[in-house]
Amino acid sequence: MSATESSKPTPPVPAPPAVPLPRKLPAQKPAAAPAATAPVVPTSSPEEVAKWGRVSEDGTVEVLEGETWRVVGQYPDGTPEEALAYFVRKYDDIAFKVHALEQRHQAGGASASDLAKQAAHVLEEATDAAAVGDLAGLRDRLNALTEALSEATAQEAQAAKELVDAAIAERTALVERAEAIAARDLSKVQWKQVTAELGALFDEWQAHQQNVPRLSKGVSQQLWKRFRDARAVVDKQRRAFYAELDDAHKTARDAKTRLVERAEALAPRGVDGIPSYRTLLDEWKAAGRAGRKADDALWARFKAAGDALYSARAEQAAAEEADSAPKIEARQALLEEAKAVADEPNIKSARALLTRIQRQWDEVGRIFPREKERALDDRLRVIEQALKAREDVDWKKNNPETKARANDMSSQLVEAIEKLEAELEAAEKSGDKKAAKAAADALEARRAWLSALGG
Repeated sequence: MSATESSKPTPPVPAPPAVPLPRKLPAQKPAAAPAATAPVVPTSSPEEVAKWGRVSEDGTVEVLEGETWRVVGQYPDGTPEEALAYFVRKYDDIAFKVHALEQRHQAGGASASDLAKQAAHVLEEATDAAAVGDLAGLRDRLNALTEALSEATAQEAQAAKELVDAAIAERTALVERAEAIAARDLSKVQWKQVTAELGALFDEWQAHQQNVPRLSKGVSQQLWKRFRDARAVVDKQRRAFYAELDDAHKTARDAKTRLVERAEALAPRGVDGIPSYRTLLDEWKAAGRAGRKADDALWARFKAAGDALYSARAEQAAAEEADSAPKIEARQALLEEAKAVADEPNIKSARALLTRIQRQWDEVGRIFPREKERALDDRLRVIEQALKAREDVDWKKNNPETKARANDMSSQLVEAIEKLEAELEAAEKSGDKKAAKAAADALEARRAWLSALGG
């Protein structure tokens, strides 16, 4: 090599590989896995280096594999120790990777399939590697690791399949729930509740996509199409419902706007506008809903128009009540005077007194509020009814027709009594006790009847 060439070692040129006779080394006790960023420290002793590698006079480096020496490269610009150290570091790099894979497998938690792929890659790297060390031993360790990982990989694959099957079942359940919602009679549902249910299902769908194993494209698309179609059915009916509701709200809003304008136009009429306002209120109730916001605004105007009318009535009632105070006192005085009706023994005089009081009562005029007028009328009506009851009794007693019937019966009873008295006297003289007793009983009854008729 000339002085102008670089002093760096010439890259190793591998020789054609000889058929190795692998020799399995005793299993080494696993060491703690180094940090990922820790530098690789050569672990081969000088004796190990001399056992597995040698350097010729021209700087050619060879490694012992089985019973065959294989050329791994040249290091002409350094000492034999430097040349071996260079290729030993290559070996240590591969050995570190093998050790790290073994540690990850023993620690668990790593994917066996991923570790198997990495082990295959490292095995390929350790085959015919340009390195000095027990390469056959590394390959044996990698083969043993690969064999151990193959069973774990199969278990992982089975577990993954079970997880995918479970995920398909879970997502299918979401689809079926969405389809069940779409299959309802959507003309009778509560749309707020249905929208919330479907929204919750969609949230579950998205969370399921993020938190479970990924499904195959075909299965995923098929399930999504079913879910999307169910949502489309519900959304179509929901849009139709709200479009119809908007039309109904618009119709009600227009009708109520006209009612508000008519109610506000009643203001100049004052109290006289109240009957018309009540009619408008009935129409308002029949107009339907116009949407909460519009209803609240329109109702505030409609109510304000009614409040103005009722305020006018309240003012009128207050004025009428003030005007009625003297009338109330007058009627109360008449009630005091009417108490004498019950004390008057002569019914005709009592009727004349009450008639005069009734005429004066009517001359007083209407009283407001009406509740007070009704209370006074009720008190006078009690007096009227008491007098009428007395008149009914007197009429029954002094009715000519009734008196004629009573006189006729009295005459008959007098004749019967006289006859019975004669029979009683005859029975006593003859000593007929039975006949005497019968005559006495009959005589007593006739005299009681006569007494009741006033005879």
